[in-house]
Amino acid sequence: MAYAATAGEMNAAVRAAPGVLALQRALVWLVGASGAIVFIEPSPYEIVTLLATVTFFATGLRLRLALMPLLLMLVLLNVGYTISAIPLCDQPEVVSWIATSWYMAVTVVFFATITSEDTAARLDMLRRGLVVGAMIASLSAVAGYFHLIPGGDDLLTLYGRARGTFKDPNVLGAFLILPALFALQSVVSDKPAKAFRKVIAFGIMSLAILLAFSRAAWGGLALTSAFMLALMVLTSRTNAQRSRIVVMAIVAAVLGVALIAVLLSFDSTAEMFKQRASFDQSYDEGRFGRFGRHILGAEMALDLPFGIGPLQFHRFFPEDTHNSYLNAFMSGGWLSGVCYPALVFTTVITGFRHIFVRVPWQRAYLAVFSAFVGTVGESFVIDTDHWRHFWMMLGAMWGMIAAAQVYKTRAGDEASSA
Repeated sequence: MAYAATAGEMNAAVRAAPGVLALQRALVWLVGASGAIVFIEPSPYEIVTLLATVTFFATGLRLRLALMPLLLMLVLLNVGYTISAIPLCDQPEVVSWIATSWYMAVTVVFFATITSEDTAARLDMLRRGLVVGAMIASLSAVAGYFHLIPGGDDLLTLYGRARGTFKDPNVLGAFLILPALFALQSVVSDKPAKAFRKVIAFGIMSLAILLAFSRAAWGGLALTSAFMLALMVLTSRTNAQRSRIVVMAIVAAVLGVALIAVLLSFDSTAEMFKQRASFDQSYDEGRFGRFGRHILGAEMALDLPFGIGPLQFHRFFPEDTHNSYLNAFMSGGWLSGVCYPALVFTTVITGFRHIFVRVPWQRAYLAVFSAFVGTVGESFVIDTDHWRHFWMMLGAMWGMIAAAQVYKTRAGDEASSA
């Protein structure tokens, strides 16, 4: 709490009392930590986020003009979903889906507004909370997979795959990527004592991702780590920093290979790894396989201006869309189908433009941006529409970008007046 009251840079707009700032930052930490516990409904994340939203609104929450495009796209996206769901209002699961979509939109605006002010301190608290939550989820997943908790198999695993405090191993793996990137940043750039602690944290998170046996999470961790480290090298201020990042990245890669080799020495793990690593899964192939459904669904979407409504795709095909962009068209018609990719890729393009902006929170920005881009790519092969951490990253991206614009303007004014 003492840290929350004093640490970090404060935007000029922040004029709250120290006690209020401490409460706000503590709630940001709690939101990050609670995001790892989602196997019950309503989850602690929903409760804590709602509490934080109400508290921030009561103690000072401003919606910047730069966030208005975000708000507009979110409203249009969910209006499309709602219109398409009108004929299906007698189905409770559809009503719940629509309510969840609107709620996710609210969380996006919440994260965008809170990270647009007091940015460095709040991002640091969010990072700390996410790492703590990720460690809880990872340790639970590892303990469940290796049967370390009596009677915990059904709760912490699914079909022989670790899921920890999540309902789905795939979502566990996806959630852990951002906290793992935060830990990896510390490994390659912080002092030895802190870096060593983060080596342990990164190793545990990586182990949980491996035991989730999610191909998307495996690839996501490898690619986003490489992408983030490349950005860190490009944005480093000295050759010494660049050299350390490269050396530590090589060491981390070697240790990762060693970890995989140890895991493959267990027959059951090796068999599951071989099964999941295969690219010829039955549900991916054929006319009605994952990618076949993408083509057929896209053709179908062109003839349906209002879509077919949420959760209806499986009535026409053997499984769900497993493609968030296609799902936007099918669930909300052309309006949602256009707004969803517009929202996502506007964020990506704008995010690329701010990579080299020298702001106090640049390190956190690189981690969030890398994880967000990874999830954007993953959305082509899986439904990420209601992943809480995806919307959290989306909101944080807009908040950091809005804050960077203010920071650049203020820095320019100070330079011109000097």
